[in-house]
Amino acid sequence: MATTLKRELRDIIRYRNAYFLAFSATLGYACFGWEIGLIGGVLTLPSFEEYFGLLSESASARASVSANIVSVLQAGGFFGALFSSYFASRFGRKPVMLVSAVIYLIGSIIQSTAGIGSSPAVGLRVLYFSRFFCGMGVGLMSALVPTYVSECAPRAIRGRCTGCIEVAVGLGNMLAFWVNYSVSLNISPGQMQWRLPFIAQTVPGALFLFFMLFQPESPRWLVERGRYEDAAAALAYIANKDQDDDAVVLTLSEIRADFNRRPYFCAASSLLSLPSSSSGPAQTQSITTPPEIFADLGFSSTSLALFATGIYGVVKFVVTCITLAFVIERWGRKRTLIYSGLGQGLTMLWIGGYAGAHPNQGVVPATYVSIVAIYLFGISFCLGWGFTPLVLGSEVAPGHLRTAVMAIAAATTWLFTYVIAQITPIMLDRITYGTYLVFGVASFIMAAWAYICIPETTGYPLEDIKYLFEKDIIRRAVSVQELKAVDALPSSPKDVSEEAKSRSEEESAQDHSLRNSQKWEDPLII
Repeated sequence: MATTLKRELRDIIRYRNAYFLAFSATLGYACFGWEIGLIGGVLTLPSFEEYFGLLSESASARASVSANIVSVLQAGGFFGALFSSYFASRFGRKPVMLVSAVIYLIGSIIQSTAGIGSSPAVGLRVLYFSRFFCGMGVGLMSALVPTYVSECAPRAIRGRCTGCIEVAVGLGNMLAFWVNYSVSLNISPGQMQWRLPFIAQTVPGALFLFFMLFQPESPRWLVERGRYEDAAAALAYIANKDQDDDAVVLTLSEIRADFNRRPYFCAASSLLSLPSSSSGPAQTQSITTPPEIFADLGFSSTSLALFATGIYGVVKFVVTCITLAFVIERWGRKRTLIYSGLGQGLTMLWIGGYAGAHPNQGVVPATYVSIVAIYLFGISFCLGWGFTPLVLGSEVAPGHLRTAVMAIAAATTWLFTYVIAQITPIMLDRITYGTYLVFGVASFIMAAWAYICIPETTGYPLEDIKYLFEKDIIRRAVSVQELKAVDALPSSPKDVSEEAKSRSEEESAQDHSLRNSQKWEDPLII
């Protein structure tokens, strides 16, 4: 353990610029996590319902308004993610990310002032608009941050850097949960009780905007635009080396060669990752955030349900940090997806069985087991499907199509999140406990998909991952050797480059795909 900690500390010092870049960029996902974690608690506050005149409405009308408030953010996220590809390809990753932060901040400010000087009906319309507008900013972030981080991070820590996204989401969720719990206890019922959570969410947006000002543009976008000197400077900063260092020069030459080849066939192959990039987070989104689940299991008071949800956020955050530090680069992408899917499926089946056996919502000994199962579901989710799809989706796409593929993946995530958020209440009303069984079976299907269709990508340079999808994808995905790829002995970049010079271009490409599957001695090659 001591040796592992020393090695991790040494790597943090060595890759300090890359880690700072990942920290700055993934603050955008803290905005995402805060936004989705915030609204469930705010909607349960009686002061919010009273201000907008919802207490006098029927239960079905209140449920409809709540669903609309939640869903309108997802609609904005869908369009923001969909438009991200065009703007990021034309203007660069960094400028569009800065614009997304500004949009998020404006939307948050409007949300916190909704209803001031107007009637409750008008205030509700303003809240709808501000949620949609803020969602566009979050949608831009959700598509661009994984792309930007994967294009900049050294491949030895690429999974960890891109996986910091889920740490940011968990942090945003956790803080939003505790802010909701704090205002429910410490702020007297009134406008400020529900406005403060909206005001507080501007903090991660302001930090994201500030820290991103000091980060470089994506070197791969700079190469695509022919700005090779700027790309070399960006690579040198990320790798903490001089621009004329061999690692920087070799990496720049590989990126240039990759854009010259432009392998469009990989676009179709990369679509294999779309189900893992979208269906996983979408399926779990409506299950993992609302405090109403704990209320259904016996937490009758609002503050107690918010407290349980806050603890849930802490558990997810801690597990995500542990997974990033010790799991993602050791297990690889594939194992985390498989184990995570199996864990999610088992816990969902238990909760469904409990709900079917105890339909009266009475507290029995099995209730506490079901509460533990919810926490275990969160742990399983953070182990793989919480962030690995983002890592995988940003890796498998060829460089010149990465923003387009990630835009489609992010937009699909927002779309399915919206759909599931709409149909889950209907499913709970019509098939009750069968809802959890459906999600459990879906989790097993996700695990099977990862085993059969997703090759292991850990340790590959981004420019070489495309070769995993050339031939025999399924055979390569299910082979034991692929699962052991992260433990194989490394090859040096010098040997690889010398061997490549003595072969034809086709043979060199195949050599990269088969022989270079291991980590190189100098992992700063990104």
